[in-house]
Amino acid sequence: MHDTSLQILLIDDDAALRDLLRTFFQQRGIAVSVLHDATGLARRLERERPSIIVLDLMMPGVDGLTALKQLRASGDTIPVIMLTARADGVDRVVGLELGADDYLGKPFMPQELLARIQAVLRRQAPPRAQGRGAEPRAPLRFGRFRLDFAARALLRDGDPVKLTGSEYALLEAFALHPMETLSRARLLDLLHGPYSDLTERGIDVPVWRLRRLLENDPAQPHHIRTMRGAGYMFIPGGASGGDDEESR
Repeated sequence: MHDTSLQILLIDDDAALRDLLRTFFQQRGIAVSVLHDATGLARRLERERPSIIVLDLMMPGVDGLTALKQLRASGDTIPVIMLTARADGVDRVVGLELGADDYLGKPFMPQELLARIQAVLRRQAPPRAQGRGAEPRAPLRFGRFRLDFAARALLRDGDPVKLTGSEYALLEAFALHPMETLSRARLLDLLHGPYSDLTERGIDVPVWRLRRLLENDPAQPHHIRTMRGAGYMFIPGGASGGDDEESR
């Protein structure tokens, strides 16, 4: 099935890989633009707005992590999937901390990258129109926050909070299962489905990022509690409980 609405910005210094992926996506009716490094990323985004950025980690000039950090510091929440040929898990953790929506190790099949892109964009997409007569899900209020499911928006004291697609998806997963212990494996399945190669501990970084947005003191969280040996629990009322020995 061709998706003519999807537009990908691919940033990689490997010319052979760029050509392979460009051909693969174009054969499926998917628009692709390319950059050989991230130096001109900000200027490119001023004149075109892709659906998603596929960003290589190791490049001359501005590397992928630096580009991602600059992108998120500017307030841009565009989805980003990072590519890396390095086996070092530290880079994955740092990338997720900086706001990457997913990570894919090289080598990979183009079909896997497409599946990852589709999964990330599904998490970004607004909910489908409800059936006739169906009641929209009421916004959830907790502490100073209001989570609007219909608008996929989080407000703090009435002001919008910028969330990446992955941050919103994680918050929504918690909000739809309040006062329920969610294991790391269950959260990975809710967020990434069967395509994720993240370990169960890979969910800790997105949780940490979300805590930075929600908690007065992320080291002593009240809304997203660590349940030792079991996973995490979302507590809208912020009641104490659980064991946060592993929360940092």
